[in-house]
Amino acid sequence: MPTEDKWKANLEKVAFAKRFPGLLPEWRACQGKTVEAITPLTGKQGAAVVTFTDGSYVVVPPLAPEAWELGQALIDARQYLEPPHREAYQEYDRLTAQDKTALRAARLDKILGAIHNNVEQIPELKDRLKALVKEWT
Repeated sequence: MPTEDKWKANLEKVAFAKRFPGLLPEWRACQGKTVEAITPLTGKQGAAVVTFTDGSYVVVPPLAPEAWELGQALIDARQYLEPPHREAYQEYDRLTAQDKTALRAARLDKILGAIHNNVEQIPELKDRLKALVKEWT
């Protein structure tokens, strides 16, 4: 088989695989479906093909979400996850508030440190700060 024929055959196979019946085009299309099986994808650690009882399927990437993705998932899916995990959400909310408080304190320390470290090199800094405080009061 000539090389050109091999490339053509491969292109046809790939094109057919992309339009194979049952392949779901987006996550929203999975809503309401019943999972039949989750099969590891050979050759890609952590990836899988999720098949549904109606013969549809979706190929999913490895589950390795970044920390921000996990937090955003808890926020975005709260209406579904909170009822069965109420206590966990209470703890998550407590930790979120603690994180915000710590961030605020760290920012304050950084600002005060910058002022302290620069007050000698910038003599007008004290006067500018006094004027700023006077403006706010």
